[in-house]
Amino acid sequence: MFPALSPGLAAASYWTMGIAATGGLLLSIVFHETAHALVARHYGIPMRGITLFIFGGVAEMAAEPRRPRDELLMAAAGPAASLALAVLLDGLSAAALAAGAPAAIAGVAGYLALLNGMLGIFNLIPAFPLDGGRILRAALWAWRGDLEWATRLAAGAGTAFGTLLIVLGLIGVLEGDFIGGLWRFLIGLFVNAAASASYGETVARRLLAAIPVSRVMNPDPITVSPQLSVQAFFDDYVYRYHHRWFPVMDGPTVLGSVATQQAVALERSLWPGVPVGEVMRPLTAEDVIEPETDAYTALQKMRGGGAGRLVVLRDGVLLGIVSSRDLLGVLALEQVLHDRMPRDRGRVVPR
Repeated sequence: MFPALSPGLAAASYWTMGIAATGGLLLSIVFHETAHALVARHYGIPMRGITLFIFGGVAEMAAEPRRPRDELLMAAAGPAASLALAVLLDGLSAAALAAGAPAAIAGVAGYLALLNGMLGIFNLIPAFPLDGGRILRAALWAWRGDLEWATRLAAGAGTAFGTLLIVLGLIGVLEGDFIGGLWRFLIGLFVNAAASASYGETVARRLLAAIPVSRVMNPDPITVSPQLSVQAFFDDYVYRYHHRWFPVMDGPTVLGSVATQQAVALERSLWPGVPVGEVMRPLTAEDVIEPETDAYTALQKMRGGGAGRLVVLRDGVLLGIVSSRDLLGVLALEQVLHDRMPRDRGRVVPR
């Protein structure tokens, strides 16, 4: 690319320009996603972080926007930041040329201006989950007041766009543009999968948000005593009940939890003489949930903390345990009921 944009330079200059442009592209994507994150935090949407991967980056929201306006402004922030950065870098490139600065500086700035412009424009395509698709969803949501309906239409646009990219990618490969065609094909697959997953997440949120944890939990959980040996823990509990995690209780008091990975860290010859109380760990806020909390929040908490189970407590009293298997089972049932309900112009209505 750079020998064509800035001919006549030494090979070392092109290598330096390539490295600088790669770093600049990385920072540009971070800048784009940070704009999303800052607007999201302004509207009270917690952020888990920014993840970069082969197709770009994503600002990971812990919750969805509560209002269409919040969604629209948050979605528009990324493309606006990229386009503003493109204008700034283009001006920097022109100023460098006018000032007689090294051609490498102007070349890198101009190339990054082009990339940021492409990044901003591509993300404005109205295909969910691209930023343009989120803007489309916000507009539809504001119009009808139905987030699920808006998500379904925006995700449908994303699926159509992803399919178009897949077809164009296959055509490109057949015509000899293997790298470009493969890239379009892979991006199309990603957009297709992300659109479908986003709609599924929206439906799951609506279905589970109306169900309290108390309706899903197991009210009679299996617990272990802190005096139980690690050997007996495996023999009488792990192999018998096929769970990998158990609350540890001394009478009515919950002391903590013990999992198989904690126990196996102990040398096996010591298992008969070491009590569970010495290998257990105390409960943290990430392990506990209240019975009134909705099932979707519980599922999100499990995903965020990496735990497959949560202890349901009220005023320090153990009421039960809820697992991801419980929640996904309820979600599957609710999904079947949801799919069998008739739709009226995109809205689900009861029979």
